[in-house]
Amino acid sequence: MLKPGMILCDRYEIFEVVGAGGMSIVYKAKDHRLKRNVAIKMLKPEFVNDKTFVTKFRIEAQASAGLTHPNIVNVFDVAEDDGIYFIVMELVEGITLKEYIHENGRLPMDRAIDFSIQIASALETAHENHIIHRDIKPQNILVSKNGNLKVTDFGIAKAASANTLTSGAMGSVHYISPEQARGGYSDERSDIYSLGITMYEMVTGRVPFEGDNNVSVALMHIQNEMVSPREYYPDIYASFEKVILKATQKKPERRYLTASALIADLKRVQNNPNIDIVVAPSAISNSPTQEWSKEEIEAVRNAAQVKPAQPNVFFNAPVQNEMGEMRPVQGLSTIPVNNQRINQLLQEEDPWEEEEEEYIPQQPRRGSIKKVQDYDDDEDYDDYDNYESEGDIDPNLKKAVMIGAVATAVIIAIIVMIVLGKMMGWFKFGNKKTTTSSSVTAEAVVEIPMEDVVGISEEAALKILKDAGFTNVQSVHETNTEKQEGYVFEQSIAKGVPTAKDAEIIIKVSAGAEEKEIPDVKNYEDAQAVTILQEAGFTVTHAYEYSEEVEKDKVIRTEPGGKTMAKEGSKITLVVSNGKEEKNAEVPNLTGYTQAEAENALTAKKLKAGNITHENSDNVAAGYVIRQGTKSGSEVPEGTAVDFVISDGPEEKQVTYTADVRVDISAPQGETDADGNPVSYAGRTVTVRVSNGSATQDQTVTLNTEGKASASVSIGGLASNNENFTYSVFIDGTDVSGSFGKTPSITYREN
Repeated sequence: MLKPGMILCDRYEIFEVVGAGGMSIVYKAKDHRLKRNVAIKMLKPEFVNDKTFVTKFRIEAQASAGLTHPNIVNVFDVAEDDGIYFIVMELVEGITLKEYIHENGRLPMDRAIDFSIQIASALETAHENHIIHRDIKPQNILVSKNGNLKVTDFGIAKAASANTLTSGAMGSVHYISPEQARGGYSDERSDIYSLGITMYEMVTGRVPFEGDNNVSVALMHIQNEMVSPREYYPDIYASFEKVILKATQKKPERRYLTASALIADLKRVQNNPNIDIVVAPSAISNSPTQEWSKEEIEAVRNAAQVKPAQPNVFFNAPVQNEMGEMRPVQGLSTIPVNNQRINQLLQEEDPWEEEEEEYIPQQPRRGSIKKVQDYDDDEDYDDYDNYESEGDIDPNLKKAVMIGAVATAVIIAIIVMIVLGKMMGWFKFGNKKTTTSSSVTAEAVVEIPMEDVVGISEEAALKILKDAGFTNVQSVHETNTEKQEGYVFEQSIAKGVPTAKDAEIIIKVSAGAEEKEIPDVKNYEDAQAVTILQEAGFTVTHAYEYSEEVEKDKVIRTEPGGKTMAKEGSKITLVVSNGKEEKNAEVPNLTGYTQAEAENALTAKKLKAGNITHENSDNVAAGYVIRQGTKSGSEVPEGTAVDFVISDGPEEKQVTYTADVRVDISAPQGETDADGNPVSYAGRTVTVRVSNGSATQDQTVTLNTEGKASASVSIGGLASNNENFTYSVFIDGTDVSGSFGKTPSITYREN
């Protein structure tokens, strides 16, 4: 058994078990390559070890992978990983048709017809591709949440049947065609028979044949006529009943020869329920004749004599889960049946047995025929010889006809005499009344054996008892957890007891279980919720969903909901959280988008914007994405944050200026000292100071003979080319600016 988290073929991750069958276990899984959930059907070890079976299995599964139809479960892959053989199929969220019938009871006519058309359409496509299913049954039909049907296991039953019929499994014995039960040739019409049985179950809620073991059920398919659906439920369309009866004829040539023909009649019934359907066409002479071996004849003979311990070709174990049947892990209960009616049918001859239609060595034809189990010696073969020699007229039949004719004549004569006697007064022997009790003659009470009606619907039970002649039948409705609502669970007089026609007969009909409040287990752990619901008297099944709010393995809700009323023992579905669904998304290319466009593109992919930064760019215009943190085209989990950078355009350069300042100074002329002597500045050293308030530059110069000099300084790092400069002249530290004329000149240049 595979464990959650295991990965097959480096691709398929196992999640959980969703079903099991006679030959396989089915898991929910994820295909990481194609990012989708799938169903993995793994062969059980006993099949894996049979290399011949594995080869057939692969061939048939690969053939069915070519089928494409909305009502067929797609097969994606057939693979093997370290000795594990498995099929990868479409995952259908829903339940089997068997579970659907079990939960909802018999289906309304319109739904049953719609379901039948969907199944037949799937068969039509398969048959056109020369693929026969061989195991059509409600367990192999899935009902999705939207009401669409999907037929599964196409091509698999062929490989399975060759392997399992000889190893102790009969297959789907409740739905098997007579020719399959004999081990003979099966074709498209075998699928149509099995679909007919499935349609029967859809409208009645039961299969037509039930028995203690596989052999008895298989023999019923071969020998017995089933109770007509309308005998159980008169509201079934007569036309739909005829379609079912035609599809389930014992002889393949009397059935619908193709699924297309069946669909045509189903659509006619769907459009006009009152239409007439022809049930039994003329026999076709070229039907393939099947031979039985002596061992097979002996096996069926023994089986019909109810010797389940004696070996035979069918497998005499109790009826169980059959080949390929998909069932919930916790299983399902079965619907009870009327065993008395089945036993009654077992005593009847096959009405379709015809001369030379089926060849059984050393067995007489109809006319002198006995039941198979009644052949004890060879005396009947002598009768058969006489029968052949007398012009195909059975001497026993001729004798019976003669006796019947004589008896009829005698009865008619007696009736005539009684009528004439009353008219003529022949029977008036006196009107004396006697007073002695010994002379009083009581009218004889007519008693008939009581019918067995336990396990069938109230409507059908009342009809059976009325048809048997009982006139005083009362129904009492009581709560009952064992029987389905509307079905008889007890009768006041036991089966077979001689009973007067007017005796009071009470049948107890199940009103279902009492209603109880469903506990509210939302947000409980799965195991804890199961315990609470089971202790409250309910059965539990599971469904799983992803949830953003509820933790993994905790209950999201129940169906029906908590604190609502439901009948005790009814099925409650626990919807359990699988946690947040991890889906991947492809990262879009954000380059060249505006910030708003980039955020919208991420949201559309179920991603979100991460850290948004800005930088200068000489190549990308301001306001557009320069680059992103996660590579475009890569796969990341939904909800991932993606970083990206927005352009601020080209970088703005900081322009500074340098002022080149030239100051021409001149000493005053004709200046005298205190003694009146002329002052000469020639050759004197002066300091010229240039300042703009924030920067100061000094330069020392020597005056020429005329008392003149020029000072040139440069002051850089200026933010403007229009600075306000001041100029000062110092001699020996004394500011003599007022004595010197100044002629400044300023030139600016960019740094």
